[in-house]
Amino acid sequence: MKNFMDKDFLLQTETARVLYHEHAAPMPIYDYHCHINPREIAENREFRNIAQAWLASDTYKWRLLRSNAVSEGCISGSDASSREKFQYFAESLSRAIGNPLYHWTHLELQRYFDCDLILNGENAEKIWETCNERLKAADMRAQGIIERSNVQVICTTDDPVSDLKWHKKIKEDGTCTAKVLPTFRADNILNIEDDGWDAYMRYELGEAAGMEDVSTMQDIYDALQKRLDYFAENGCQIADHALPYMVYAEAKEYELDDVVGKVINGKGKPSKQAMEQYKTAVLMFLGREYARRGWTMQLHYSALRDVNASRFEVLGQDSGFDAVDTHNCAPALAKFLNALDKEGHLPKTIICSLNPADNIVIASLLPCFSGTEALGKIQQGAAWWFNNNKEGIEAQLRVLASVSVLGNTIGTPTDSRSLLSYSRHEYYRRILCNFIGNLVENGEYPADMKVLGKLVEDISYNNACRYFAF
Repeated sequence: MKNFMDKDFLLQTETARVLYHEHAAPMPIYDYHCHINPREIAENREFRNIAQAWLASDTYKWRLLRSNAVSEGCISGSDASSREKFQYFAESLSRAIGNPLYHWTHLELQRYFDCDLILNGENAEKIWETCNERLKAADMRAQGIIERSNVQVICTTDDPVSDLKWHKKIKEDGTCTAKVLPTFRADNILNIEDDGWDAYMRYELGEAAGMEDVSTMQDIYDALQKRLDYFAENGCQIADHALPYMVYAEAKEYELDDVVGKVINGKGKPSKQAMEQYKTAVLMFLGREYARRGWTMQLHYSALRDVNASRFEVLGQDSGFDAVDTHNCAPALAKFLNALDKEGHLPKTIICSLNPADNIVIASLLPCFSGTEALGKIQQGAAWWFNNNKEGIEAQLRVLASVSVLGNTIGTPTDSRSLLSYSRHEYYRRILCNFIGNLVENGEYPADMKVLGKLVEDISYNNACRYFAF
């Protein structure tokens, strides 16, 4: 029996152990997609206690607590103290066998708090005291965590109307060891079906773009152009789009003006076809702009969001009430990529589906739209969200290796709101090295450690450096 989470955790073969310890572990982190608040970095946030660092905004932990019948007031509300919330989490965690949260939690305890104890209800008080004492150190403030995690690049997620003041402050101060860059996240512009879309477009986007009116498709294009320019001036070179499902529906300009005019003037919601036509037009416009600017486009889809209406009304979005959706996105995705490619305007693109059944679809599309602009121009994103577990990562690696080129992948981002989540890169790298090690020891790839070492170093860090070239 192996010891729990020892130095060879998840590494089943000697090849895997060498690849991880000598090649993957030393590589820096290139975090090209996360949800960290740049204000925390700019202000070099200090955490008062471990509950504040762990439980304040981590929906993975919230979902665990809800599944263990902890009341909402003791999770996201104010019905319990920080110490009590930590106790609820410690007691709940013991039941999460097989859940990556169990591994992530103990990796963070080991790497950031020098704590090898197994968190449970009985020793919660001791771990609470140990962690809180450690959090007093300068290297456990926001920028200290980034430095000791060896993070080189951080791409946050930012609304197009953001003034990016915290990114500016980070750059002006010059104290953060990582390069912190914004990401253009145009969901609020795309989601014409949402309540409040008209107000957002007229007032927030219009004001940010310095425009008196936003009421036609051309106005929207003009506003987007201005905001893209502003983001570019502040170092942005990457965009992200979270879509319920991939769309591709062509329309004439006058049809789009009719759709926009109807919705923006409060005369009703668009039909499904009209909504898809509008989103297609905006995505096509943005894709052309990204290609022209040398940016990378990320597409995330098949998330079924906010499924609990009563909780959404109280807590809002991104509070842990999402699930995996199922759509046949292959035809629309292929048509969208093809339309941009046909024009010569297909940017570097990263494609992620929350539905693991789409792994083979995405992987099979990658070689269809390869180009000379970058090695692996069209990427399948790493196992995302509910797939970010041992089985999900292995499945994504297996499919990508089988029908595309694993050696060209740009690895994993953190995709987290917590600064302590950088240990997820270690989790991914261990699984990666074990996957490759098993192939080698099974005689399916030569045991050339020079070649293998470079392959692991590239996937862990170097490929992302070359791909983004920030």
